[in-house]
Amino acid sequence: MDALFNHSLSTGSTLLLFACLLLALGFEFVNGFHDTANAVATVIYTNSLKPRVAVILSGIFNFIGVLVGGIAVAMAIIKLLPVELLVKGGSGMALSMVLSLLLAAIIWNVGTWYLGLPSSSSHTLIGSILGVGIANSMTAGHAFGDGVNWGKAKDIGLSLLVSPMCGFVAAALLYLLFKRYARNRTLVETPPKDRPPPMGTRAVLIGTCSAVSFAHGSNDGQKGVGLVMLILIGLLPGGFALDREASTVPTKAAIVQIDSMLALHGDAEGAAKIEEVRARLANMQRRIGAHATVDEVPEADRFEIRREILLIDSAVGKLVAAGHLGLTAEEKAQLATQRRTLRDLTDYAPVWVLLAIAFALGLGTMVGWKRIVVTVGEKIGKSHLTYAQGMSAELVAATAIGLASTAGLPVSTTHVLSSGIAGTMVANKSGLNSSTVRSIALAWIFTLPVSIILSGTLFLLLRLVLT
Repeated sequence: MDALFNHSLSTGSTLLLFACLLLALGFEFVNGFHDTANAVATVIYTNSLKPRVAVILSGIFNFIGVLVGGIAVAMAIIKLLPVELLVKGGSGMALSMVLSLLLAAIIWNVGTWYLGLPSSSSHTLIGSILGVGIANSMTAGHAFGDGVNWGKAKDIGLSLLVSPMCGFVAAALLYLLFKRYARNRTLVETPPKDRPPPMGTRAVLIGTCSAVSFAHGSNDGQKGVGLVMLILIGLLPGGFALDREASTVPTKAAIVQIDSMLALHGDAEGAAKIEEVRARLANMQRRIGAHATVDEVPEADRFEIRREILLIDSAVGKLVAAGHLGLTAEEKAQLATQRRTLRDLTDYAPVWVLLAIAFALGLGTMVGWKRIVVTVGEKIGKSHLTYAQGMSAELVAATAIGLASTAGLPVSTTHVLSSGIAGTMVANKSGLNSSTVRSIALAWIFTLPVSIILSGTLFLLLRLVLT
């Protein structure tokens, strides 16, 4: 954390740095009370826990989820941005990018929360990132849409589209199994008002609430981690462009192996790009030199090394995809391993960043949960949640989000859990509240285009002011 304070920024830039960090933590705070309210709705509306106890428990498990959930989703979010923006030096561009992302995401999240609509923070953030990329492509010297990582956007978009459908169907099927085979019929009956469920049922519901909260922290928390890292890398590249605690020994070996593989393969069409990549590898090797750790590398060289890693990884990926290297399956696997070794220097987050995001997400969970809880617990279906409905929706949500986090795919806790509850209502023939479902659907539909337009507009305006 010393790199955060030992820097040579001017007073104004330092104030902007901390303002951006506060905004990133603010986004995660809003995410906490906006998205995690879905996790506590079932235990509150089945009388398994008092609201205050439920949100504290959920906040704790969100905190733990951020700390142990890894950073695969954080890196997937960052890679949506054009490589050009990630490797461009200068705090003005970095500030324009990050501020537009954060402001657009916070504005939409707070607006939908105020209306009590469980819209997706994941959709909002991804739309904001795409908006920045598209807006950047509209500036001089670019073709419209150029530079946006559409391949990564397609993968993430597919996961966001498919996950609520899977949640709806899987929760409905699981509820039908409960309804058919459960010996304890109280599981599928309307819970008595103001009376907790039997001890065993209560324990399961508390467990599923905790599991969803943990999964939410491990997935959504990473998005805040990614935002903080963008801020730090953009404004303090010497301190945060690379993992200062990492050894350079594996990196040097990977450079040699990638260069050797490129030298031995390649067709005429890809020759120019291969030579460009080999030149970048040589530049990396020269800048790392005899230094055994990143901390020994001069600060002035660290951002340049990061830049080369991102450009090399992007170029090699395109060469492999286009078939210019003519690699066997085994060689492709070896090359993929070496590329990951290079990225080990860039794909990281300090422990204090994880702690700060975990604290913001956990605290947010405990504060503004009520509006969304009322919508999820009372207004999606026409009848009160049964114990089995709560179990089904949360078991499916925790499983789906956990699998997505492992795969490095951002999914929406809001969409998966809300869809799961709707699925159980349909399976129970309880019926859906058409006005609420319509409002939620409209919020879901408009989230992407609104956040794209909002962040893109803010980026173009801030770019004029800050660069």
